[in-house]
Amino acid sequence: MKNVKNKNHSDTNIITRREFIGRSALALGAVTIVPRHVLGGNGYTPPSDKLNIACVGAGGNGVLDIQAVSTENLVAFCDVDDVNAANTYKAFPDVKRYKDFRKMLDENDADIDAVTVTTPDHTHAVIAMTAIRMGKHVFVQKPISHTVYEARMLVEAAREEEVITQMGNQGHAGEGARLINEWIWDGAIGEIHEVHTWTNRPIWPQNIKRPEAIPSVPPTLDWNLWLGPAPWRHYHPAYVPFSWRGWWDFGVGALGDMGAHIIDHPFWALDLGYPDTIQATSTPFNEETYPLASVITYTFPARGEKPPVKLKWFDGGLMPPRPEELEPGRRMGQEGGGVIFIGDKGKLMCSVYGENPRLIPETKMKEYKRPEKTIPRSPGIHQEWVAACKGEGKTTSNFDYSGKLTEMILLGNVALKFKDRNTILQWDGPNMRFTNLEEANQYLHKEYRQGWTL
Repeated sequence: MKNVKNKNHSDTNIITRREFIGRSALALGAVTIVPRHVLGGNGYTPPSDKLNIACVGAGGNGVLDIQAVSTENLVAFCDVDDVNAANTYKAFPDVKRYKDFRKMLDENDADIDAVTVTTPDHTHAVIAMTAIRMGKHVFVQKPISHTVYEARMLVEAAREEEVITQMGNQGHAGEGARLINEWIWDGAIGEIHEVHTWTNRPIWPQNIKRPEAIPSVPPTLDWNLWLGPAPWRHYHPAYVPFSWRGWWDFGVGALGDMGAHIIDHPFWALDLGYPDTIQATSTPFNEETYPLASVITYTFPARGEKPPVKLKWFDGGLMPPRPEELEPGRRMGQEGGGVIFIGDKGKLMCSVYGENPRLIPETKMKEYKRPEKTIPRSPGIHQEWVAACKGEGKTTSNFDYSGKLTEMILLGNVALKFKDRNTILQWDGPNMRFTNLEEANQYLHKEYRQGWTL
C-alpha cells in the first residue's frame, strides 16, 4: 500500500499510509546481505503490513542497518559512493538508487513511511531533519547530530511532527543494559556518587594536519554531496571511507563515537539528564583533528533523592584507577572499554555494550540475590523502532532520551576547546548555554556551507 498524500500537503482529509501505520496502535563493504524475504519461514510478514523504508547510507555500517530492517519493504537506497554501496545494490537489485537524499525523498515522498540514516556524523542532522519535516519516522545512527544545537532541534522537530525516532546505540536494547538498571535500582551497590567510563579508541589517526596532496576524486564518489554542510575542502582518502571520525568537520572523535554506547548505561540507570559542569584535559591537538587521548569530567546535580554524580570519561589508552576489589589478572570491562559504577556499598562493572554486568569482586556477585526483571525486554534496537512505527510499543532510545545523551556527550568536545585554560564550564541545560564563558557558546553549533540548512 502506498502513501496517497503526505500530511504536509494541503489535502488534510486524506490519511497517508505512514500516518495509518503510526497511529493504528570498520569496512563492512565485504559483508554479504541476504534479503530477509528470501529466507522465508516463520515470521513472514505480508507486504500489506510492511513499513516502506528508505535508507540513506548503503555501505559501511549502512549494510548492518539495512539488513536489520530488510523484513520490511525497502523502497530506495541513497549513497554518495557506488563502490561503497555495491554489495547492497547487488543484494537488492530492484530497489531504487540515489546519490542525493533530497532527490530520493522528493521523488518517493508518497511511498516512504520511514528513513534510516547511516552516514558520517556531520550529515546526520540535516538528513534526519529533512525526513522528519516530511513526516517520516527516522532511525539515526549514533550520535544523532554533530552539534548540541542540532540535537536540540531534532528533538523539538520530532515532537512537533509526532514521528517515531530511534538512535542506533544497540547496547541500549540489550539484556545487560536492563540488568544494570534493575540491579542499581534495587540498591545492589547503594547510592552512586561516581562513575568511570573508558574506551580504547581512537583507532583512526588524530592530531594530524590536513593533507596537502590533492588526489583525483574517484569517479564513483560524489564528493560535493559527501561534504554536505561541512566547509569545502579537497577530497582525500584520509577522510573517506573511514577516518572521517577523527576530523572536527566530520566526526565527533572517540567520545562522540563510543560515548553513545558506553555512557548510555550510567545515563539511563542514574537518570542523569543535563550536567552542571564539564571540564576536559587532553594530549595536544589542532583545529583539524581531535587529540590522541583525553579525560572529560562531568558533574550532575542531585535528581530528587538521587545524589549528585561525577562521571569521568577516558579515551586513547588512558584508564581509570583499577578498583581494589577487582581480582588480580581480571580485565577491567572488555578490550574496547567499559563502565565502573562506584557506590557506597560496592562497585558494578560492565563492558561497552552492557554485556556481562558484574558486581565486584565475584564473591559479591555470587552472594547477590537478583531482583525480579521489571523492565520490558527488547527485540533489538531496529525491531523496536519498526514495531513502534506500526503502533506496537515504544522506542527506548527515542530522541527525547537520546537527544539529551547526545548533547551531554558533545559538550565534552566543546570543553576540549578550552582544555589549555583548565576551565570548568558551567552549563545551563534548559536554556542551552554556558553561563561562565560566553565564547564557549559559539561551539554549540556551526555554520553550514551555502545551500545547506537544518
